[in-house]
Amino acid sequence: MSLWNKIGWLGIAGLCAVGFGHVVGIINPHEKVNGLWLVVAASCFYVLAYRFYGRFLAQRVMNLDDRRRTPAHRLEDGTNFYPANKYILFGHHFAAIAGAGPLLGPVLAAQFGFLPGFLWIVIGAVLAGAVQDFIILVASMRRNGRSLPEIAHAELGPITGLATAIAVLFIVVVALAGLGLAVVNALYHNAWGTFTIIMTIPIAVFMGLYLQKFRQGQVGEMTLIGLGLLVLAIIVGRTVAQSDWAEWFLWDRTTLTWSLAAYGFLASVLPVWILLVPRDYLSTFMKLGVIALLAVGVIVLAPTIEMPRTTIFVAGNGPIIPGTLFPFLFITIACGAISGFHSLVSSGTTPKLISLESQAVVGYGAMLLESFVGVIALIAACLLIPGDYLAINTNLSAETLETMGFPTAHIKELSTLVEVDVSGRPGGAVSLAVGMASIFSSLPGMSGLMAYWYQFALLFEALFILTTIDAGTRVARYLVQELGGRVYAPLKQINWWPGVLGASLFVVGAWGYLIGTGSIATIWPMFGAANQLLGMLALCIATTVLIKMNKTSYLWVTVIPMVFVGVITLAGCYELLVIFISRALSADGSQSLTMSINASLVGLVAILALIVLTDSARKWYGYLVHKQPLNSTEVIEGEGIQLPAGRCC
Repeated sequence: MSLWNKIGWLGIAGLCAVGFGHVVGIINPHEKVNGLWLVVAASCFYVLAYRFYGRFLAQRVMNLDDRRRTPAHRLEDGTNFYPANKYILFGHHFAAIAGAGPLLGPVLAAQFGFLPGFLWIVIGAVLAGAVQDFIILVASMRRNGRSLPEIAHAELGPITGLATAIAVLFIVVVALAGLGLAVVNALYHNAWGTFTIIMTIPIAVFMGLYLQKFRQGQVGEMTLIGLGLLVLAIIVGRTVAQSDWAEWFLWDRTTLTWSLAAYGFLASVLPVWILLVPRDYLSTFMKLGVIALLAVGVIVLAPTIEMPRTTIFVAGNGPIIPGTLFPFLFITIACGAISGFHSLVSSGTTPKLISLESQAVVGYGAMLLESFVGVIALIAACLLIPGDYLAINTNLSAETLETMGFPTAHIKELSTLVEVDVSGRPGGAVSLAVGMASIFSSLPGMSGLMAYWYQFALLFEALFILTTIDAGTRVARYLVQELGGRVYAPLKQINWWPGVLGASLFVVGAWGYLIGTGSIATIWPMFGAANQLLGMLALCIATTVLIKMNKTSYLWVTVIPMVFVGVITLAGCYELLVIFISRALSADGSQSLTMSINASLVGLVAILALIVLTDSARKWYGYLVHKQPLNSTEVIEGEGIQLPAGRCC
């Protein structure tokens, strides 16, 4: 490294330190924090982490070697396996992992103040989430693109393999319920938003037909048409909301819930090119473009963070998320720092597309970018006055909030500006949309357009969420068929229509029931706990991979975050179990049944966590202490390749 490079990196490190000094209160501790410092601190930290820790993982821990032929070349079939351009690879991987979790989790966790959430989002992603994504991606790539349950079964045995399959199914169903509930709370009695979201379905179908049937290969034309129709839908939506047609789109929660379930069912059974793929494509443009615009808005406007560093709810009794800072902060933020769901992508399509092993660092870098999405979402939510933030995300009255020390300030004004009553809409989506609209409408030339920006922000969030719902429902359907196929063989055939329809109905019925009977205070912590369980499981598998690579000196890379996430999961499950059991005993009728079901699901999470930890520890003891043979399923092909290799990236 040259002298100027060293000076440059020292400068970035110094700026990072100054940024963190402002955020944590070492510099100007009695002043409110400017949102710009959160962007500076996070950005510099990510750049340093990618350059140094990411390179350490690639070169020293996993020994990426471009001389090894990847499955994309060895197994190329033009459909599932093919070497993708590195930029397309990054776009695909980021679009696949970046669901609504980093948008909603940090917003809900702002209940505890902005500082704890910010620190966990940034540090957790660098040391845990990105590490999990990267190592699982390399492990899958070197095993012909095997899925996480298949790797678990092959490397750790049938017990952990079965636990993995059940855990994956559980997390997908609960995740879909949590994300779906956020959409329902954002769109009920919102004709403008409901109309706009409905219109995205025929737009996506038209895009699919246009590319496959009318103008094959004309991606540019399809993109321009799709984006133009989206903008038109937002503009026309306001006219519809102010006309006699509005009553057709003023849906209640029940109608929205089962309409969402019907959409998930269609997305699960229709060919992917008709609905799922074009919606994902649109979503990618929206994700990257909007987040970039938000970051620019924060830099240009340098807004003040109104939320304090910590609130009284760190000790518990919060109105949005029950429980104390530990463990509820961590299981609430979920995907923003570490996401077990990512391990499904890292062992899914991405390892089948990597042309050179050195490109596998996409697993580390994409997670850092998703974490940055979480930081931007946190900033947008924390720009609101704390009382207004709580008024949006709870059903508490203004008087109650004032007695708690959080008086509302601009909630009526905000409702007038966005032309929708935003109070009493929990789930994080609405408060985030209001914060985003405030930033956008404050940019030069944008004043007076806050209502449009609000609906645009809801559309942006809904595209995030619906992308997860359609892909997640299909993944869950595959899992149901795979597990059911152990009892009845024809179910394993993913194109067998009775199995397709039956499994899809089961999945949408499960998460639709959870939405209809739950609340964000119960569903989201369940999702977070399940997600962290899968993250812990992925880190268990990553630890086993390192052991079988004779990398015992680097086990701390996965063991430390695995232990921390494991403690979070078990502590969170215990707290939730106590809450649900106490509510089940005190409630009557259907509410008691709902709480009992929730308690059972959380108990299942805890049991799966203990099974995975116990079985993994037993295997590690045999490998490390009793020196049992390290039988790896890693595929090594090609002559003259010597591992470990030298520098590759």
